Amino acid sequence: MTQLPAMPDIPRVAPSERPEDRHFRVVIPNRPAPTPIILHVSPQGSDDGDGSARKPFASLVRAQKAVRSLNRDHDVTVSLAAGTYRLNAPLRFSAGDGGQNGYTVRWEGVPGTRAILSGGQPVTGWRQVDQQRNIWAASVPAGTDPRQLTVAGKLAPRASVEIPRTAVAFHPWGLEIKDAAWRFLAQLPGQSRIEVEGMSWFTHRHAMVDRIEGDRIIMQQPGWRNNLVGYDTMARPVSAEVARLFLVNALAFLREPGQWFVDPKAGQLYYKPRPGEDMSQIDVVLPRLEHLLSIAGSYDEPVRDLEFRRLQFSHTSWLQPSGPEGYASQQSGAYLAGELVDYPADPIRDCSWGCASFERMRNRWSQQPAAVQVAAARRIVFDDDRFSQLGQIALGIGTNPEANESGVGLGTSAIEVTNNEFADLAGGAIMAGGVQPDAHHPTRPEMGLRDIIIRNNRIEGVSRDYKEQSAILVTYASGTLILNNDVSDAPYDGIDVGWGWGANDPGGSAEYWRKQRGYYDQPGNIVYDTPTTLRDTVVMGNRVSRVKQWFPDGGAIYHLSADPGALIAENYISDIAGSGGIGIYLDEGSRYVTVRNNVIDRVGGVWLNLNTQSHIAPRRTALDNVATANWYNSGKLNGEWSVYLNNRATDNVAVVGNQWPAEAKRVIDASGVQPAEAAGR
Repeated sequence: MTQLPAMPDIPRVAPSERPEDRHFRVVIPNRPAPTPIILHVSPQGSDDGDGSARKPFASLVRAQKAVRSLNRDHDVTVSLAAGTYRLNAPLRFSAGDGGQNGYTVRWEGVPGTRAILSGGQPVTGWRQVDQQRNIWAASVPAGTDPRQLTVAGKLAPRASVEIPRTAVAFHPWGLEIKDAAWRFLAQLPGQSRIEVEGMSWFTHRHAMVDRIEGDRIIMQQPGWRNNLVGYDTMARPVSAEVARLFLVNALAFLREPGQWFVDPKAGQLYYKPRPGEDMSQIDVVLPRLEHLLSIAGSYDEPVRDLEFRRLQFSHTSWLQPSGPEGYASQQSGAYLAGELVDYPADPIRDCSWGCASFERMRNRWSQQPAAVQVAAARRIVFDDDRFSQLGQIALGIGTNPEANESGVGLGTSAIEVTNNEFADLAGGAIMAGGVQPDAHHPTRPEMGLRDIIIRNNRIEGVSRDYKEQSAILVTYASGTLILNNDVSDAPYDGIDVGWGWGANDPGGSAEYWRKQRGYYDQPGNIVYDTPTTLRDTVVMGNRVSRVKQWFPDGGAIYHLSADPGALIAENYISDIAGSGGIGIYLDEGSRYVTVRNNVIDRVGGVWLNLNTQSHIAPRRTALDNVATANWYNSGKLNGEWSVYLNNRATDNVAVVGNQWPAEAKRVIDASGVQPAEAAGR
């Protein structure tokens, strides 16, 4: 029995749908419908087979090649037998992979089963290497260095410790150790793989160490510098009372059961089992791929008529945060990358509450690439699938170009995400829409997002590693329907709609004209006289509970910017704890939003919050909104509901305890995933 080197003593820190958009098909008169073709795939098959039930293919790549020869004059179904399909590389679906000439291509698991599309490899051969501390190890390929690990079907956290913010001082070059108890960090091996994580009001920031010299933790750039500018920064969070700081990814930090550490140079994976875990029997999967699927055509020739059913997408790890860029989180999967122009000489002093250099970049933020990516596509369906154990946002629809492996972003219409399960994810469940200018004011109409349906999905336990990401986010899109989803157990918001804080709406935002922000003084930041693509969003019949578990900011259902025709109705929101617990939040720029017939049950602070920036000056940053006939048994109504701003709050009903009127009970009973619809699949 070997014994690992002694570990230093680490101080502890107290811890409604339009039918014309569905299944559209080109009908050619007087042509008999050809017989649909079924191709079979099985983990026990062979790519030398013919794809029949008797001689199935083994790989999805081989099946994809066969589809391309059939989909011009047939509906084609790729039937995947139960089992795990380990991908050697992400699957790329371009225009030739979808249905042609009005036909449809379907990739489906066998009814009653799910076929698992995995980007990982099993880890076996575990041995105990430190009996006293019960640490086990297994060999993995040298150079393997993911950020996630699946143990017994669940994501396991990396080795980490919390360090008091008072133990360090923040500088543009890194951290100065003020508490001598933490000087041991300079003796640790693999210092360039140690990560600093900070979180506060609405950001969860990640940056990598370069080296540690005595009492100086020198950080990799530009990630560290980018994490010091903007709002809720690493060095100056909105609230020091709720801000926390962690050190991650060193063998010395492996102290809690269920955590792990990998040494890529030695090719060794270390794990400390939880009570009752038998390492000779347990399933461990190490991700090898950064994403699983990229679906994208072009704006002239999009991917069309492609459906995925009864599949499971698992085992990815997005690696960028482990490099010099880190992850300079801004909000909900958007981050700052690259070198800033005119970076301030003293960013902590001069740019921790915005500055010109930061505002110049606001329309250039990047987005986290999803595990399953969709862009330049029409009539794409994900139904009865499972997204689990993924190292980032699970499903990205029409996001920025850099967030799709194809380099094409945006441009999606008639996308259906229905009856799926999203669980145990490092990031959020669904992100739809981009955050750059072509997202809110497309330079060609094909770039816009239209008619996305997100319905009857169960979302639970998401945003484990990127806690600032909402479960569902729609930035800029027209006619989005978010209906009857069940969202629970998330660190940040449940459902977010909108982006831009009103800055890209006609006439701009008074808040962003202010000298302190100076947003419109920066090159490329335009005052538009036309509306954005955000309009006619419906958030209805959803059940949202136990969200906002880490952050005071945001709301269970949250809205930004002008959204003509927007409706937030008949949702049931419950158990949003803490003084910062907000049920529904209409943030900056929210306009033309109707909030009606929602039930808000047990919120800690505010049942409905309207941010008009009135605490700064009498600004017109959120107006023309209506809140009527909502029921609430806790929290208060916040914001300026006045004739001056044309914000009207009428006929809202305070309820004592659970004495809900019959109509409110009807809303509660009809909210969330609907079994009748699920049974009718």
